Amino acid sequence: MLKVAVIGGGSTYTPELFQGFLQRQDEFPLDELWLMDTDRKRLKIVGNFVKKIAKAHGAHFKIVLSTKQRSAIKNADYVITQIRVGKMEARHRDEYLGKRHGLIGQETTGVGGMACALRTVPVIFDIARDIQKVAPEALLVNFTNPAGLVTEALARYAPEIQSVGVCNVAINVKMEIVNYLNEHLNNSIKPDEVQVDCLGLNHLTWFYGLKINGQDYWPQVIPAIISKFSTEDDPLFDIQTIKSLNMLPNYYLQNYYYTDKLLKAQERWPPSRAEEVAAIEVNLMKQFQEKDRVDLPEDMMKRGGAHYSTVATQLLNAHFNDLHQNQVLNVRHNGAVTGWDKDWVLELPCEVSASGVKPYPTKPLPPVCEGLVSQVKAYELLTIEAAIKGDYDAAYQALLAHPLGPAADRIQEVLDDMLEINRDYLPQFFR
Repeated sequence: MLKVAVIGGGSTYTPELFQGFLQRQDEFPLDELWLMDTDRKRLKIVGNFVKKIAKAHGAHFKIVLSTKQRSAIKNADYVITQIRVGKMEARHRDEYLGKRHGLIGQETTGVGGMACALRTVPVIFDIARDIQKVAPEALLVNFTNPAGLVTEALARYAPEIQSVGVCNVAINVKMEIVNYLNEHLNNSIKPDEVQVDCLGLNHLTWFYGLKINGQDYWPQVIPAIISKFSTEDDPLFDIQTIKSLNMLPNYYLQNYYYTDKLLKAQERWPPSRAEEVAAIEVNLMKQFQEKDRVDLPEDMMKRGGAHYSTVATQLLNAHFNDLHQNQVLNVRHNGAVTGWDKDWVLELPCEVSASGVKPYPTKPLPPVCEGLVSQVKAYELLTIEAAIKGDYDAAYQALLAHPLGPAADRIQEVLDDMLEINRDYLPQFFR
């Protein structure tokens, strides 16, 4: 029996994830999809909507709703984590923590990302313990933010379980490039024919290659990107930086490259991104409850996470069917990148087969990128230590290491604020 457990099943992402399984059910013969959430109300609304879609579109598998984590995980082949500890209210506090101290307020990086990580790592470890006890052969597929840091924590402190971190940025970049090439070069490229080369940490990657059926198209891609940016009033990145790097930075790198610009935009809040998403989710939950609705609302894409279901189900399908498929994922690289600490979890191209997820040999990034990666990795490792042990000094040093952290003489003020507003979720710091 093939079983998938989704921890955080009450998420507004779940209907799209379900649709991915529905579209692949002939090749990925799922028997049971368990949706587990601690929020009974959300689980009921989302779960009933998914069941309605399943009935209307002929799903062959059973959908089970549960508030019991261990029951959902028991005997699962795959466990998908898409949780948000503290819900959207905590994300809102994280963002305004940054704004209050004149720092970037963001969900996955800087002080906001650190607060999110401190809340999340202990909960992920609780899930990992249940997997070890009742589904030791399962593959844990983590979408929970900050995805790279969470996957790093699992690789270091729960090595007995199989885990991999997943993000939709790489596939979004691939799809945007493919669409642009097809539109402007009169090509008919199919996404399955395309392989992107990138390296770094989650939300801290640089794209430096694109192959179509094995042929290198990067010399055509970079001019196309520059041409696109040159026509925009407010491009993601300035043209000279793209020319100098000959790479396309992950769009989250705007936080590092244009910090002052983003801080000025932050001054115009509200609404912050958390406030925008909260409003979108209210509307989505209403649409999920419409009596005659059996298809996904168009507003789903406003929520973010485009191609989420594609990434998730593509990974599970490649693993289950031993496809030896190339996908960009977050795993411990084990020496795939020469000269970098082999224990680091990186985001890079990997081969996915029944034997697991194996990184492809990948050339290191140039010094202009590698220095930033090293700084943020140091921050990740210190944050993980702080989250596990409730170690104030480790948390202090994490902020000291982070390029988007406060000045050294303001760290204590920011850290104390961070811990206090998250007191209910951080008992390890208040024993």
